[in-house]
Amino acid sequence: MNPALKLAIGSLIVGAAVLGLKTLAWWLTGSIALLSDALESIVNVVTALAALIAVRLAAKPPDAGHPYGHHKAEFFSATLSGLLIILAALVILREAYVGLMTSHSLAAPVLGLAVNGAASVLNAVWAWVLITRGRALLSPALAADGRHLMTDVITSGGVMVGLVLALMTGWWFLDPLMAGLLALHIMWSGGRVVQGALSALMDEALPEDTLDTIREVIATHATGAVQAHDLRTRHAGSVTFIDFHLVVPGDTRVDDAHEVCDRVEAALIGAIPQAIITIHVEPDHKAKPQGIDVAPA
Repeated sequence: MNPALKLAIGSLIVGAAVLGLKTLAWWLTGSIALLSDALESIVNVVTALAALIAVRLAAKPPDAGHPYGHHKAEFFSATLSGLLIILAALVILREAYVGLMTSHSLAAPVLGLAVNGAASVLNAVWAWVLITRGRALLSPALAADGRHLMTDVITSGGVMVGLVLALMTGWWFLDPLMAGLLALHIMWSGGRVVQGALSALMDEALPEDTLDTIREVIATHATGAVQAHDLRTRHAGSVTFIDFHLVVPGDTRVDDAHEVCDRVEAALIGAIPQAIITIHVEPDHKAKPQGIDVAPA
């Protein structure tokens, strides 16, 4: 089975387990803050399901209707995740407002906090797995899911600190207050997820440090060419697309130019795994003032 698919299935299972624990913590205490934490976990389960579907779609090979593959399915999953996070934040804000308008105390707070703490530990471990493996597999859906879970862990810790303070001081208004602060943080997190996914859907160029690596590889391995220019990059899921124009001397034989292209392509794939490279060969009179100068032979 595809490693990314295994992780997506694992996210669904872990998300369901964490949701069960946090729901139990809310049921034991009646805490609005813990209810908010449980509501966010519902979003985790839904986004894990969306990531699972996206990973399955992204793994499909190119076909006649999708010659560039299905890699962007993961970005649609990330966009959906972000929107659901924002929706959960709005629901939590409403619950926090209702809680501030009414006074209440907590039942079995110590047991509830212990159960919620166990859920947070489980979330933290799985978030670390998703982030590290998602980066290794070049899967934005899994990495985004992991970052969201890590945010959930941090906010859960804040909720628990607030409840401990409420328990020690008797200031029960801290419960809905923490829920409101949690909601604002969740909304900010969801906005960042949506922004990142939309940037990728708009074919945003690779980061500048990656572009520098590409330029260096071309300059070092394109011996026999004059320069490269019009470098364009984008990424979709685990695949990176790179295309550029390679200028060669006008008397270069076709097979010699092809050998240069093969050499550069192999070096780029070595530096950036799962890259799809398109090189347009041009004669030397097509050189431009600003280009990537190739190291001499």
